[in-house]
Parts: sequence; C-alpha cells; structure tokens
Amino acid sequence: MLRGLTTITYAVDYVPAARDWYAEVLGIEAYFAKEHEGALAYVEFRVGDHQAELGLLDRRHVPDGGPGTAVTYWAVDDVEAAHARLLALGATEHLPLTEQGPGFVTASVLDPFGNVLGVMYNEHYLAMVGAR
Repeated sequence: MLRGLTTITYAVDYVPAARDWYAEVLGIEAYFAKEHEGALAYVEFRVGDHQAELGLLDRRHVPDGGPGTAVTYWAVDDVEAAHARLLALGATEHLPLTEQGPGFVTASVLDPFGNVLGVMYNEHYLAMVGAR
C-alpha cells in the first residue's frame, strides 16, 4: 500500500524565507513554484536518491490551520554532522541524537518555520539503495 516517500509538505508563514533556508540546507534550488493572488504560495524541491519531494506551502492555504506536525526522517550519511549543520543554520533542537538500535540513529530539529525536520542514519535505507 505505501510504496515510499513521495512528497512532504510543510506549512510556513512566509514561503520566500522558507525557500531560501531550505535551499541552503539542501544545497539546491526549488524546481517548482506557484503563486496565488500575486504572492508565492508554494515551492517544491526534489531531494535525495529517490528524488522525494519537499513542498513548502503558505500556511494560509492549509484548511483549518492543518493537522499537528509529524516527524519525517530523511536519510543522511552522518546524522551527527547533519544535525549540527541544521542547528548552525538556525534550527533548534527537537530531539537529540538517539541510537534507536544497531544501524539506526535519529535526531530532529524545529526549522525556523515551526516544522519538525528529522535526520536518520538507516542501514536498511543504505542496503536498499545499494541493491538498486
């Protein structure tokens, strides 16, 4: 039923600032942008080995303010370095580095826009990518 990560959309108060911050974090520019009533309302990045989509949506377009924030984990090669870089770029700690079991280490931050951004070293993910 669920076949893998496709798109994650974070609601933000100001899309241009969120776009610029995530462009710095990811080292790439957004590939898609949409305006609504003359203002930037949505941007999207393609990220990582499977080109998962990260969308940033103006919070005004989220029905009823949207649901609570879920932690979505993105695979990284060095979770400690990724966590430290996110903190250096203005994120705040949500959950510290935690070994969840052999080969699985997580950490998460709150981005400057109030979303939880998780990073994870995941041996299963690496095995899957390696088998491709």
